[in-house]
Amino acid sequence: MHAPGYDLSSFAGRARAYRDLLWNDHAYLRLGFQNAHWVGSELVRTNQPWPFQLRWWRDQGLSTVVNLRGGGYETGFYVLEREACGRLGLELVNFAVASRDAPSRAQVNAAAEMFRTIRYPALMHCKSGADRAGLMSVLYAHLHLGQPLRQAVKDQLGLRTLHIRQGKTGVLDYMFERYFAEGEPRGLSLLDWVNSDAYDHDALRRDFDAGVIGSLLTETLLRRE
Repeated sequence: MHAPGYDLSSFAGRARAYRDLLWNDHAYLRLGFQNAHWVGSELVRTNQPWPFQLRWWRDQGLSTVVNLRGGGYETGFYVLEREACGRLGLELVNFAVASRDAPSRAQVNAAAEMFRTIRYPALMHCKSGADRAGLMSVLYAHLHLGQPLRQAVKDQLGLRTLHIRQGKTGVLDYMFERYFAEGEPRGLSLLDWVNSDAYDHDALRRDFDAGVIGSLLTETLLRRE
């Protein structure tokens, strides 16, 4: 079923969907830049792909697209992505996470299960490919590939992938900092810590204090989702 106003079977509906993708979702910035980085040999992280980019990735052998913005968006980007995946034979997995909140216990456990069960090779994306993709890439590298967590955080949450820790999106870094301060010294694995009473993602959000300059950059200038 197509979203109201985005009937992709009509020229007008498809044009509206592409107009929404182009301007409201800032896709003009992603025409020639995908912020693409491989996390191991079977998972690539990117920003929100255009349908033609999904075709290119399919032609490279990818089987699955993990949409970290979540499903049910009746917006241009989502209806076009959903249609493209269906047409190209790509499995679309919707897995919503936030860029300005620590993940819940259920989300971390669900992420570990998702990485264990999806078909590879896979593409994982949020809007900019910087924050939510960074968080989930850390979890993938550590929980699925067995990479040391400190190395995963260093590789996946940084300026190389356009993540800015000085703003509100720095709460993602803060989650791991709290683990290094509280869980690691007790000999707990990341999953053990997350599943313990010590982990409270609401408290993490309240305790985190985003810098003024960083927040100006991520919230006002870059308008990160």
